[in-house]
Amino acid sequence: MERGNDTRISEFLLLGFSEDPELQSIISGLFLSMYLITVFGNLLIILAITSDAHLHTPMYFFLSNLSFVDICFTSTTIPKMLWNIQTQNKVITYEGCITQIYFLILFAVLDIFLLTAMAYDRFVAICHPLHYTVIMNPRLCGLLVLMSWIINILNSSLQSLMMLKLSFCTNIEIPHFFCELNHMVQLACSDTFLNNIVMYFAAVLLGGGPFVGILYSYSKIVSSIRRISSAQGKYKAFSTCASHLTVVSLFYCTMLGVYLSSAATHDAHSSATASVMYTVITPMLNPFIYSLRNKDMKRALKVLFVRRNV
Repeated sequence: MERGNDTRISEFLLLGFSEDPELQSIISGLFLSMYLITVFGNLLIILAITSDAHLHTPMYFFLSNLSFVDICFTSTTIPKMLWNIQTQNKVITYEGCITQIYFLILFAVLDIFLLTAMAYDRFVAICHPLHYTVIMNPRLCGLLVLMSWIINILNSSLQSLMMLKLSFCTNIEIPHFFCELNHMVQLACSDTFLNNIVMYFAAVLLGGGPFVGILYSYSKIVSSIRRISSAQGKYKAFSTCASHLTVVSLFYCTMLGVYLSSAATHDAHSSATASVMYTVITPMLNPFIYSLRNKDMKRALKVLFVRRNV
């Protein structure tokens, strides 16, 4: 359909990582393995939490939601990439690309919001232990998750609608394994000023704002832990938030690394490789981080396996 000098295209090409068939087979096997580990690992976390009454606490309520979001996050990109490699077809439709962008933004920022809610939970548990059950009541926890969904649905809808206003010309090759918002805006041949403004404003507000909240929570947590007299008490207090701190560091550091490296090198293929860290590796590692050093979670998983074997 002609529109002035611009042509409304109906599909894009996801170039992925390599054109080499042998390397593609290795990549396919590797990503399939990581995807299955991510899905089954996070499903086990959800099942363990829902089946064990001892884990029906705010922290594990947020963790089960995080596991669900991580499954959805990886399912937005990996199955399509595996299908493209299997069929040797790199095409993704215009509608499919916009849909992928919508869900990528939704689940990525939901991850951030849930990590922030978990940081607030640890802040209340360590800094205000006597009021913990009163403050972190089921109504507040449910409200935090509900508001996170509402805010991110609105944000994803806005970003996707902004994308629909862009026109694309002849360059339909995406040097990535999924439709990433920033790359798509760069491919457009119409004016992208407003898109960039909205995109960076949302990144600062919805990415930077929660990060400041996490930093504030942990500054108060560290201050409270330092006031504990016994070494055992300090260790116990810190161990309750060590897993969360590891996940937060991994998620933010990898995401920041991706955008800093892409800005410095302007190499799209390097950016695609680096983005694997926060789109695939981090969701895959989350179940291990939260279960290996967590006695309650390990106990719940053992009970779950025993029930399944009986």
